[in-house]
Amino acid sequence: MSFELVGSAADVAKGAAISVEVDGVDVAVVHADDDNFYAVRDECSHATVPLSEGEVEGCMLECWLHGSRFDLRTGEPSGPPAFTAVATYPVEIRDGDIYVSTTPSNGVNP
Repeated sequence: MSFELVGSAADVAKGAAISVEVDGVDVAVVHADDDNFYAVRDECSHATVPLSEGEVEGCMLECWLHGSRFDLRTGEPSGPPAFTAVATYPVEIRDGDIYVSTTPSNGVNP
């Protein structure tokens, strides 16, 4: 599994998400309230809008359009209107930098 450098961990505030492109895939990188970094496909499975523009609460990312909430650890939605999980990706922090792989860790293909 290969990882790509996407930026500095210091540039992503706790409770914030950024959008990056990794190997042609749009990915939302999130600095969650548990102080861990997570990466998910930057597209809501209900409506084709960027999840990186949504709100972070705990380990959940909420789509700004219709309020679908996704668990950053599993990609699973917490309830309607989304019923389909989003892909999650492995994240590594190395020397203060964020690295992301686009090999889905939850088996959901982008």
